[in-house]
Amino acid sequence: MGGTVFVFVNTRSPLNPAIVVVLRVLAAIILACMVAMWFLTVRRLRTGGGSPEQTPGPRGRSPFSRGYWLVVIAEVVLLFGGLALLRTWGLPEQANIAWVAFVVGVHFIALGPVWKENSIMVLGAIITVLGVIGFVMAATTALAWVPFVSGVLSGVTLLVGCSVFAWQMSTQVTMSPRP
Repeated sequence: MGGTVFVFVNTRSPLNPAIVVVLRVLAAIILACMVAMWFLTVRRLRTGGGSPEQTPGPRGRSPFSRGYWLVVIAEVVLLFGGLALLRTWGLPEQANIAWVAFVVGVHFIALGPVWKENSIMVLGAIITVLGVIGFVMAATTALAWVPFVSGVLSGVTLLVGCSVFAWQMSTQVTMSPRP
């Protein structure tokens, strides 16, 4: 859902209005497909078509561990503290988008070891880099493109990464042997 929000909030000028519509529709379709895969996977698990141990992710333990909550608390502090600092420093609004992307990316990097899931760190690294690129762009004449680079591309990265994860989970559950 976060990727879809990134796309919806940040698709704007200087993008062509037709491109804005296409990106938003695609983001909504991808989100709907992921939700459908989730429901199908849960249904398959409930009818005996696989077991949660066969799915990727934090195996055999709650994803909401102490480590998870520490990462989330740090993310909230960095996010809102950083936005307040950016306002105090008088940086353009577009720098806020770069900061949000940077913090979200770092949050995924930090969750990798907590969940023992390296693939999420790749996703985080890409989003972090898009945030850094946005900061650099915010200091140039390319300022108007920061929402696209740090916002839309981060959203697309989240959507693609989550789609791959959802597909892997769905495939592993549906391909697993019945007990």
